[in-house]
Amino acid sequence: MHDALYFEKLEGGKVRCTLCPHGCVIAEGKRGICRGRKNVGGMLKATNYAETVSIALDPIEKKPLYHFYPGRDILSIGANGCNFSCNFCQNWEIAQRDAPTRHLSPEEAVSLALKNNSVGIAYTYTEPLIWYEYILDTAKIVRSKGLKNVLVSNGYINEEPLKALLPLIDAMNIDVKSMDDQFYRRECKGSLEPVLRSVELASKLVHVEVTNLIIPGLNDSDDNFKRLADWLSSLNPDIPLHFSAYRPCYKCTAPPTPDSTLLRALEIASKKLNYVYLGNSRLKRGSDTLCPNCGKAVIKRSGFSVSKNNIVGGRCSFCQEPVPVLDY
Repeated sequence: MHDALYFEKLEGGKVRCTLCPHGCVIAEGKRGICRGRKNVGGMLKATNYAETVSIALDPIEKKPLYHFYPGRDILSIGANGCNFSCNFCQNWEIAQRDAPTRHLSPEEAVSLALKNNSVGIAYTYTEPLIWYEYILDTAKIVRSKGLKNVLVSNGYINEEPLKALLPLIDAMNIDVKSMDDQFYRRECKGSLEPVLRSVELASKLVHVEVTNLIIPGLNDSDDNFKRLADWLSSLNPDIPLHFSAYRPCYKCTAPPTPDSTLLRALEIASKKLNYVYLGNSRLKRGSDTLCPNCGKAVIKRSGFSVSKNNIVGGRCSFCQEPVPVLDY
């Protein structure tokens, strides 16, 4: 087991984990909410260090990241566990349960990325921030090899560890599941404010895109879409927003997201944001990157594949408008 960072010792052999806002107080031999951190002899240990539950070479659009090396593949890895307990969890078999793992050292992970001509490593599938120590060690080697580090996260982390990690990160996709704190408390067993803070901090230092999974009857109101777009535009109207369709999963029995709801969300958010996308849907609309000036498709996509890239030198090839897509 690997020594964990960010904890404090308490009386009676207990420890308090300070990695995320839960602040779990953990007795000897017990684990925190995320299941990746355990009290062993009055010390906090990262039991999930280098234990990898899923390894795949994915299109970077699958993260989803549409403005970060479009059309490239990225080695994607993840661990068991999560510090949320979402009733609608789309990866519950590994996020809410424990699946068999493969030990993948930081050096082995980077070697695998290089072997597969990956743009870097994406820490994803479950909540990567509970894999903090492993990501910290791996990200340093990734950087030394000229590759990129990507986090696909719920953003539920305390400010100090996030600030310590961000200098090694190149891009993040952060889930903002709702603009309603009660939704977070009821459906995710967490809270909204730390997530918003993470987006605000990260967007100042790394490339950030945001995903919102739309669940009928829970977070699909016009007000939720408007508040999300208003808040993101106040940070930067160029931050890409991905609305994703939900399918019934885990403990949630709400019906699938109708196409009409996705299109309504797209229309509302596009009034404030320059780049709004629709995911997990067969709708053709909402997959291409459109120039905010001339409206033409500067990146055309089919599913997770890029069929045409009309960005030249960071600008729309039709009207020369700057388009914030990292690809160099």
